[in-house]
Amino acid sequence: MAAAASDKVLIFDTTLRDGEQSPGATMNQAEKLEVARALCELGVDVIEAGFPAASPGDLEAVRSIARKVGDGDAPVTICGLARCTADDINKAWDAVRDARRKRIHVFLATSAIHREHKLKMSVPELLRAAVEGVTRARALCEDVEFSPEDASRTELPMLAEVVERVIDAGATTVNIPDTVGYAVPEQYAAAITYLRAHVRNIDRARISVHCHDDLGLAVANSLAAVSAGARQVECTINGIGERAGNCSLEEVVMALRTRADYFGGVHTGVNARRLVPTSRLVSTVTGMPVPRNKAIVGQNAFAHESGIHQHGMLMHASTYEIMRPADVGLTGSVLVLGKHSGRHALRDRVRELGFHLDEAQLNSLFDDFKALSEKKKEIFDEDIAALIEGRTATDAGPWSIATVAAQTGTGAQPTATVSLRHSDGRLVEVTASGYGPVDAVLRAIERITEVTVKLRSYNVRSISEGQDALGEVAIEIDHNGRVHRSRAASTDIVEASAKAFVQVQNQIVLEGRPAAQAMMAAGMRRD
Repeated sequence: MAAAASDKVLIFDTTLRDGEQSPGATMNQAEKLEVARALCELGVDVIEAGFPAASPGDLEAVRSIARKVGDGDAPVTICGLARCTADDINKAWDAVRDARRKRIHVFLATSAIHREHKLKMSVPELLRAAVEGVTRARALCEDVEFSPEDASRTELPMLAEVVERVIDAGATTVNIPDTVGYAVPEQYAAAITYLRAHVRNIDRARISVHCHDDLGLAVANSLAAVSAGARQVECTINGIGERAGNCSLEEVVMALRTRADYFGGVHTGVNARRLVPTSRLVSTVTGMPVPRNKAIVGQNAFAHESGIHQHGMLMHASTYEIMRPADVGLTGSVLVLGKHSGRHALRDRVRELGFHLDEAQLNSLFDDFKALSEKKKEIFDEDIAALIEGRTATDAGPWSIATVAAQTGTGAQPTATVSLRHSDGRLVEVTASGYGPVDAVLRAIERITEVTVKLRSYNVRSISEGQDALGEVAIEIDHNGRVHRSRAASTDIVEASAKAFVQVQNQIVLEGRPAAQAMMAAGMRRD
């Protein structure tokens, strides 16, 4: 049996890699950098910043994070994902090499299902490829992680052999992924126990776990693995990720903290008071709302409606709360600013929400804030976050909105008049009709840009509260078989719809340019 594991559980955050692979959660480079800085402040140990070989954009985003995040006293490691190929590994190293602390994370599927149907490789071929990949990565970087993809469906003797060989090749962390969320806690913990007992060199590497939530067991499996000796948990903010998502960072961190008695006193280095602000930031940036009943960070996580519960809370909070709202960064009041608030108050609140703005960005935000305060009596945290996101949204391109006006009524044909300004100086105005005011606006914009699309999804949600709340519109469109997503916020839903649609039109126009087409052609689909 391997020596007893340490008491520190490393938190490996993959929000920017696996989390971004959640449909609709795509982030641009500025947004990824903002999230990475928030993760650094949160105190995670490793940030998996992306998959550099997936596209030139991914490579540049990881490179930017490596250069700009964790360059001070924060002991965060910047990690890039790679398949066991020379090109992938070289690109991962190119992306992370400027980080103060860096890691290359290589992976190769090992289950019989993947060996037979995807890789078409024999066991000896697979073992050789895994060792060669780790050896190449270790020649470039001292910190190398290896993941046998679909480990939870891999035969245990086979899993033990590949783990032992990659450790000999230089892997410092071995990750045991439940790639398709197939495992159950007892089985998953037993696999960790088996590896600790049967891999002769297991004491030379840290055991990591990466669980998906297809059966709703990602957090439970991760915690079971910690009990069995795993000392790194791979997770995402709000549990976002492919299909049903990943292990939720905030849930696993607070479970280990709240039930330290059960888990033998193991701990993480996460600053739990940054959990709610970081959750809100990721929700805002990705456009993926946090469910009201989401554990730890959901709106109802500390709400008590039952009379019995309320009575108990009045007597003593511990009757119905196992942690305090303040422990996870939930303040008693989210109402922070109004029309008379100044620039310094806004700067402080922006910092508390986890955003980092330079002076020019803050000045621009302050103008937007003042304009919004003329429309709303009360400005909430969510409003401020939406304003910031509006500033960092992917809205670069030739078209911008000059004016939007829509008319509708019972028995009347909805119409809209839209004026768009082009970067070449043109101002184009078109009036169109539709099934409703939003449809009329979209038709008018299509006629101006001469780009016709198919609307696949249109969703509206209230960002804050009250009759004057900001409304966020999220759209998904199809253009020539390619899906584009965008979102925008305003107190006027018609205006927000127009903003989101123009952002999508700009994306399509930019992709049509030769340089963009070349970048897209060089990219590849992620595994």
